[in-house]
Amino acid sequence: MRHRRSGRKLGRDASHRKALYANLTSALIEHGRIKTTVAKAKEVRPVAEQMITLGRRGGVPARRQALKFLRSQDVVHKLFSEVGPRFADREGGYLRIIRIGPRLGDAAEMAYLELVDFTPEPAAPRRRRRREEEVEEQPQPAEEAAAAS
Repeated sequence: MRHRRSGRKLGRDASHRKALYANLTSALIEHGRIKTTVAKAKEVRPVAEQMITLGRRGGVPARRQALKFLRSQDVVHKLFSEVGPRFADREGGYLRIIRIGPRLGDAAEMAYLELVDFTPEPAAPRRRRRREEEVEEQPQPAEEAAAAS
């Protein structure tokens, strides 16, 4: 029995889990919001909040600790230059989990894990081609005959 055992194994061994948490945390810092399962979001939130706390702290030792876990200089730079200073006056609770319903393939409960100050950029309106534009682009057979003579 697993009474009072903390953490989820997520069907992975320890090294795979650690890599998963590092990759999800890196994606979260890079994009501000990630879409994942609720179980993964609940496990990644404390890890990601610790990384943001390191970003708030600043300094070389904190940067080295973050680099040891995240393994990407670009992500660590963004963490310390943009994300950390944004939360400088906040004591904790940098992330939120928003449930978005079951996934179509396997009905796994999905969620957004996002920074609390994340604002989604409005999607650019998609331009739809009309039937008339397609007709105008193609020359008519009568016009071709007139142009040829």
